Amino acid sequence: MSDSSLRERLRALRDQLHHHSYQYYVLDAPEIPDVEYDRLFRELQEIEAQHPEWLTPDSPSQRVGAEPLPSFNQVRHETPMLSLDNVFSEQELLDFDRRVKSRLDDAATLTYACEPKLDGIAVSLLYVDGILVRGATRGDGRVGEDITQNVRTIASIPLRLRGEDWPEELEVRGEIYMPRAGFERINALGRETDGKVFVNPRNAAAGSLRQLDSRITAKRPLEMSCYGIALQEGEALFETHSEGLQRLRDWGFLVSPELRVVDSIEGCLAYYEGLLARRDALAYDIDGIVFKVDSLALQAELGFVSRAPRWAIAHKFPAQEEITLLRDVEFQVGRTGAVTPVAKLEPVFVGGVTVSNASLHNFDEIARLGVMVGDYVVVRRAGDVIPQIVQVVLERRPKNAVDIIAPTHCPVCESALERAPGEAVLRCSGGLVCGAQRKEAIKHFASRKAMDIDGLGDKLVEQFVDAGLIETIADLYLLTVDQIANLERMGQKSAENLIAALDKSRVTTLPRFLYSLGIREVGEATALNLARHFGGLPELMAATEEMLIEVEDVGPIVASHIHAFFATEFNRDVVQQLCDRGVNWPAAQKQGGEQPLAGQTWVLTGNLETMTRSEAKEKLQALGAKVAGSVSAKTDCVAAGASAGSKLAKAEALGVKVIDEQGLLDVFARNGQAE
Repeated sequence: MSDSSLRERLRALRDQLHHHSYQYYVLDAPEIPDVEYDRLFRELQEIEAQHPEWLTPDSPSQRVGAEPLPSFNQVRHETPMLSLDNVFSEQELLDFDRRVKSRLDDAATLTYACEPKLDGIAVSLLYVDGILVRGATRGDGRVGEDITQNVRTIASIPLRLRGEDWPEELEVRGEIYMPRAGFERINALGRETDGKVFVNPRNAAAGSLRQLDSRITAKRPLEMSCYGIALQEGEALFETHSEGLQRLRDWGFLVSPELRVVDSIEGCLAYYEGLLARRDALAYDIDGIVFKVDSLALQAELGFVSRAPRWAIAHKFPAQEEITLLRDVEFQVGRTGAVTPVAKLEPVFVGGVTVSNASLHNFDEIARLGVMVGDYVVVRRAGDVIPQIVQVVLERRPKNAVDIIAPTHCPVCESALERAPGEAVLRCSGGLVCGAQRKEAIKHFASRKAMDIDGLGDKLVEQFVDAGLIETIADLYLLTVDQIANLERMGQKSAENLIAALDKSRVTTLPRFLYSLGIREVGEATALNLARHFGGLPELMAATEEMLIEVEDVGPIVASHIHAFFATEFNRDVVQQLCDRGVNWPAAQKQGGEQPLAGQTWVLTGNLETMTRSEAKEKLQALGAKVAGSVSAKTDCVAAGASAGSKLAKAEALGVKVIDEQGLLDVFARNGQAE
């Protein structure tokens, strides 16, 4: 590339980075994910390293962040809040270690403090005589925004320091972030109320901190974790960074429990790999690890470059957000007939895997995003969560982008699609006639909490349907050993085992049977209430919507789903075929009849030998008991099997009645629930 072309590229990079810094720091409206910003920034650094004569004071490489918002008072940091340099590979981290050691007179005592790099907003807190007097954002690194009223609302920030050994004046640096659970909660509320929906937890934390009304901030689930001390008036109280963080913990601050000190760069690499493996299990987002020379004396010897300390580095994790092209949108049909739009993407590596599909949820979400086929989009994948499109990169929208049009007919069976009032989801009206719903309905019917047909997995169900062996759930009970044994990857023994499992499943309970039918909105609890209320299947099938509404926890919408299911001739035929082919259950007790344990709360704990805990739970519920998961003073009885632990101990401490497995069997025998 010629010098003139390189200069033009440099100018374009600076303009882009200034623009995206403004979008992120000032407007709280990021247009690109962090990984894209990092790439642009590294390209800028490489050009400036090749041509240092082109370096200018206004280059993004010479400052941190962006200008403060004018609506907050400005705060000048006595010690600049600098950024950290990043590395993205093991070799780059080893190079950092080599540079550190080369600058030290004595590297023999070198140790590193290792901390997770929280994905939040850096802040400064000033304490005078142990009292919080000011909170400020980083801003441009030298001048930030006064957010004192907002930080006071965060429970993990002490208003007064604990103890008495703190210095007269103390400036603490830390990261304010939003845990994942809180992020999901406020976004769910935003979608329900047509309010603000945030792209990611860091975006949510930034938006919450920059509220002019601190009462809004107080409602947001924010936390702060300290990562250092910038100013300390008085005699030095500690010699290392990690000692300082421990002292902050003593003074009442939240400090990462993941903090470790290691004695080599190999220890840093092991720490990185260990936390990367646990990343998805953490309650908050992290985007890497920060490694710091632990000795404060060695930190002082190493010093700073223009925008970052020489004694610290951020080792970034694989990105959880990436930009890619939305090629097309396809529509998938689920068990209940719900039609879900699925984005077909240009494959992109994000969150540790290659992603080519992402959920668009429904057409309300498509409208909220404003997404079109042909757009460049931000895809986010965190842990095992299904990849999602969280944002459109409008500045890269092509002229030939096209709207996503809702289909009018099912892509599988051509039945008309319906959208109920107040719902965002399109549904196929084909019911069990629809091939897609047929497969999902059979999978649900065979699942553990339904008919519990051991060995009948998803792939085998798909083989049965694709081979034309079954069309409905009732056809399962017509299968033969020879039919199954002839399928791919099946054999005589596997076929015999599956037939045995099907035979065993014929004996079930009415609540399990009702749940297995896959009626919309009828889960385990509703199925149990229906069985208790009506006592038998014929009575339920003949019930009107008005009669159904009388059932506990059944409202007008659920009642209409149940009534519509049994009013459909095809569904009634399938139910009758199931009964004709041997599916049966013990007679249920109507709720109005005798239920000896009605109003009682029971708890099951330990290992039972004669039945599973799930079977015992069903029997107790059939007798009218509520089966809880924890023991309290309101618990009526605890049934304790072998190796019972804390629940048994708590029951004994509270004086709650405790019986063993034989006692539980006696209860069942007295009340007609014996095997």
